[in-house]
Amino acid sequence: MWTGWWLWPLVAVCTADQFRDNAVRLMQSTPVIDGHNDLPWQLLKNFNNQLQDPRANLTSLNSTHTNIPKLKAGFVGAQFWSAYTPCDTQNKDSVKRTLEQIDVIQRMCQLYPETFLCVTDSAGIQQAFQEGKVASLVGVEGGHSIDSSLGVLRALYHLGMRYLTLTHSCNTPWADNWLVDTGEDEAQSQGLSSFGQSVVKEMNRLGVIIDLAHVSVATMEAALQLSKAPVIFSHSSAYSLCHHRRNVPDHVLQLVKQTGSLVMVNFYNDYVSCKAEANLSQVADHLDYIKKVAGAGAVGFGGDYDGVSRLPSGLEDVSKYPDLVAELLRRQWTEEEVRGALAENLLRVFKAVEQASDHKQAPGEEPIPLGQLEASCRTKYGYSGTPSLHLQPGALLASLVTLLLSLCLL
Repeated sequence: MWTGWWLWPLVAVCTADQFRDNAVRLMQSTPVIDGHNDLPWQLLKNFNNQLQDPRANLTSLNSTHTNIPKLKAGFVGAQFWSAYTPCDTQNKDSVKRTLEQIDVIQRMCQLYPETFLCVTDSAGIQQAFQEGKVASLVGVEGGHSIDSSLGVLRALYHLGMRYLTLTHSCNTPWADNWLVDTGEDEAQSQGLSSFGQSVVKEMNRLGVIIDLAHVSVATMEAALQLSKAPVIFSHSSAYSLCHHRRNVPDHVLQLVKQTGSLVMVNFYNDYVSCKAEANLSQVADHLDYIKKVAGAGAVGFGGDYDGVSRLPSGLEDVSKYPDLVAELLRRQWTEEEVRGALAENLLRVFKAVEQASDHKQAPGEEPIPLGQLEASCRTKYGYSGTPSLHLQPGALLASLVTLLLSLCLL
């Protein structure tokens, strides 16, 4: 009896090692595609996007959740890098600052070509897998980055944007954000305005993934019902396990299931446990729950690394993904289900978005009504009158140049 008693801890350790070994084996052939990483924001905040600064060297940078050694240890094979600019840039210089963040993502690929491969389609992700590189894609976080312009939306697409988060933590003149559901913001569009619907349709036409992280429930419902292609939540978790309005409620998870869409689970403690502290097992609970309600094909990873201040114990940086996969295997997820969560679910959604696109169709031309822009400016800044009277100097100059060019072409 005594001998059997002391063997149990050894058996437990060996079993744990077996799950970890199996996780590594799976990830060597199917690396993780992560839906959201804010490293570009850290590069701006800490180094003003100066990648040649020795302190910003991604092979040795240790002050962030993400660097090249950590990405390799975590078997990260594809990453949607966030091109993020804060809500206070709305109606000001959001487009310029978004362009600068797209630029720094592209320069990462240029400076570290042995590690990063900038890609713009699902085939590019698979090519990066084959080459052992991190497929690097642009996700623009916040609809304010298009400045209520379908032309800007198209321009960002041509620069590599492959998902757009319809709002960040602020309303746009055409879509409501999650703070509407807390009562901290007033609903302006009751989900999506008529122009917001045009944005969704133009994203479908272009082949840009619709991202519903950060939006209100009404916006979730409207976009899921309107979109011709599956959508994603690039970094959200399950509302039933943590009653935070950034998470996805059950009835929306049902819509996710019906549309073949995807929830990429966020690791931020506040969205995992609704407390300051959380752990890896609780993140696995969210993955389990979404699989149960929406199906195994609806689950992905969207860690939100370098965009959050608190992370669960056991998931402190991007190197920890194998430990989370090992936990899923311990919970009797099949290898097929794990491969889906790692990469195949996102690839399926991306391919469906590509197949639904139609570049032969005429681009959308519906402008946002001036009244909606005026209302947005009044709500945010107390402006009155037409928005054109309140343009920043750079935006005013750009408008004048556009007007002169239009006159010259007449």
